[in-house]
Amino acid sequence: MRIADASLREAIARAERGLVDADLGGGVIKQRVARPGQGRSGGFRILIAYRARTRSVFVFRFAKNELENIDDDQLETSRDIASDWLKADDKAVARAVKEGKLVEVPYGEDEEG
Repeated sequence: MRIADASLREAIARAERGLVDADLGGGVIKQRVARPGQGRSGGFRILIAYRARTRSVFVFRFAKNELENIDDDQLETSRDIASDWLKADDKAVARAVKEGKLVEVPYGEDEEG
């Protein structure tokens, strides 16, 4: 199931207000996201490569009913991915979007709708 762009934007908006469900270190945060028509508590967990007011890259998502939490290997991999994307310059990110490696979700000034 795909997570709606609005839900992803809301997760970042909460993080920007300092409302982070868990700081997992290495630039990775975990946020809860609601399933359509439900609350956040039983919904999805998303891991985000996050640098406040600079960049957010959604790295991994899982449904709470499918996976209670990630294991150490998944966390280490998420930290490695986060490190790479948080270090990447704007040209590398634009290239990744163009090549379909990343999907841009408009946020803030560039947000549509």
